[in-house]
Parts: sequence; structure tokens; C-alpha cells
Amino acid sequence: MDLGLIAGEASGDLLGAHFVRALKQNHPYLCAAGIAGPRLVEAGVTALYPSDRLAVNGYVEVLAHLPELLWIRSRITRRFLDERPRVFVGIDAPDFNFALEAKLKAAGIPTVHFVSPSIWAWRPERIHRIKQAVSHMLVVFPFEEAIYRDAGIPVSYVGHPLADTIPLEADTAAARTALGLNAGPVIALLPGSRVSEVKRHARLMLDAARLILRRHPDAQFVLPAAGPRAAALIEAARAGSDLPLTVLGGQSHTALAACDVALVASGTATLEAALFKKPMVITYRVPALTAYLMRKQALLPWIGLPNILARDFVVPERVQEDATPENLAADALAWLADAPRREALAERFHALHVSLRQDAATRIAEALAPYLEQRA
Repeated sequence: MDLGLIAGEASGDLLGAHFVRALKQNHPYLCAAGIAGPRLVEAGVTALYPSDRLAVNGYVEVLAHLPELLWIRSRITRRFLDERPRVFVGIDAPDFNFALEAKLKAAGIPTVHFVSPSIWAWRPERIHRIKQAVSHMLVVFPFEEAIYRDAGIPVSYVGHPLADTIPLEADTAAARTALGLNAGPVIALLPGSRVSEVKRHARLMLDAARLILRRHPDAQFVLPAAGPRAAALIEAARAGSDLPLTVLGGQSHTALAACDVALVASGTATLEAALFKKPMVITYRVPALTAYLMRKQALLPWIGLPNILARDFVVPERVQEDATPENLAADALAWLADAPRREALAERFHALHVSLRQDAATRIAEALAPYLEQRA
């Protein structure tokens, strides 16, 4: 095995596929295996377990799945220790990956971690654990580089792969034509990629959509479902409703390109919406205990990536008890009513896009090449 890797959810699967393809340009016979989703498998990675087995977040949710997660980690750690890949790459999923990486690094296997956990937002003490586990950190935001350099951890800023794949100027008209939408306002609903997120946010967003429709009877709504289970939950939530909603099989980028405003669950999708230069309302709900513990450890006033990167509330955030259909609808309607505000936001997001557009796949491949070229 040349490359062992673990991608913990849909976003990691997407990010990993880009750099695996770049690696194969110079290493066409690359043997890679690990925990992978469909995009990594398409790129040529052998999936020992599917990524969605790790797609769990929050203290309460992790506790419910802990026995299975520990069993998977034990099995795959043993597999990597036996086969000794030339380099291991953990893609995001920090709580799962760091424990595994520490064992591999102690056994002399180089460990590279791609996408820093948000130690700049909460739980900064994790930097000590990272130093024990990681041979080289690859970061996607420019300000993260100094954090790791100051801690004595080898680090490379590679930019964000999504900034490379999303065009600087999206073709909104073409996206609307592809989705069969008419000239009315288009609102994208993105409740999250995990089933637990869809359960918490789908009905909230659909209820907000009904309120928006009262003000804009010509409004249309698009909702990209991350998989069959998510689609089933969404269909159940909309049952009996005449809401003009198109549920898509994936196609989140087409939905974002087509929309005027997006309601987005906090996560990678908020960055995607920013890269499409779209006004948005960020929302998130978690169980009460998870929210309490996270708030106690929070270092920043923002949860959404666009706001964190701008260091300002450039888009509204509606979290926990503040996440109501009325609030989401009011925020979305405010965006629709204010063209100068939308234009100013698009300019800020364009500058952000340019700063993150670094040909990340090539940079990651260059960082991994020295490990792959070492003799076994």
C-alpha cells in the first residue's frame, strides 16, 4: 500500500478525490486504500469501509455510535500497521483520525492531516494532541499556517480545493435552465449532508420556505439531498404540502449557482455558498447538551465559515433557539429586498474566493510526493 487514508464524510470524500487524481498523474499505479466514499472510490481508492460510517457529529451523537466507531478504528489501525503504507492521510474527521495517526506515527509511518480542526474557534488545547499525531499538517485557510508553525508542527497552506473547482463567475441562467426553473426568486435549502442534520433542519427550512412563499408567491425552492436516506426524510417532511420544491439528487453546486438566496446548515456548504457569491442565512441545531458544551468552549462569536473568514457577521446566523422558521424567513426576505447589500456581499466573497484559489490538489500532491518516493 502506497497511501492509506480516511475520509470521514461527504466533504472529505470530495476533497480527497481531487488530490488523489492529482497524485496519480505522477504515480499512475498508486495503491491507495482506507475509509472512502463514492468519489474517492471513483478516483481509484479501495474502500475498506464506507465514509458514511463515520458521519457522526456532536457529543451526544458520537456517544450513541461509539462502540461501532471504536471497532472500526481498531480494525483499520491494525490493517495499516500490518500493511505499512508509505504515508497515511487523515482527511478531516479529527476525533477519529488523530488517535489513529498517533499510533501510526509512533510506529514510524508518516502521517499527514488535511484540513485543520477549528482550534482557532474552540478547544485550542487540541494542538498538543495534534503535535503527537501529525507529521505534517495541510491547512486550507491562510491564517492557520502561523498557528501550526508557532507550535512547531510542519505545515503547508494549500488553499481550498472547492475554490479551485467552483468558477469565479457562476452561470446562474444556465443552472436555472438545467433545473427547469422560471424567472421567479429561487431559494436553495441545504439542511446538511448527515442524516442527523437533515432530521434537525429539513422541516425548519421547509416551514421557513412556506413563510417566504406568502411574501413571494412566485418563489421556487430547490433542495439538494445528500443521499437516498436524506431524500426520504425530506419527502416525509414535505408530505401533504403544495410548496413549489424541487428535491435534487445531490447537485448542490447547481442549486447554489441557480439561487438568489440560500438557507444553509453550518458546515462546508456555507463556504460553497460564499464561493458562489450567494447571500445566505446560516442555521444550526444540535441537542441541548451538545450546544451547552460547545458554547462553553467557543472562542469566537461566529459559527459559519464565511463570517469566521471575514471576522464579521457578513451573513446572519440563526442557531439553536434562535433557529425558527420566522427568523430564517425574515432574514431571507431581507436579502431579497436589498440589491445593494447583495452586491456588496458578492464583492467580499469574490475577494475571499481569489485568496483561497491556490490549485490545492497540486499543492497537496507536491506535499505527499516525498513520502511516496521514499523506498519501502
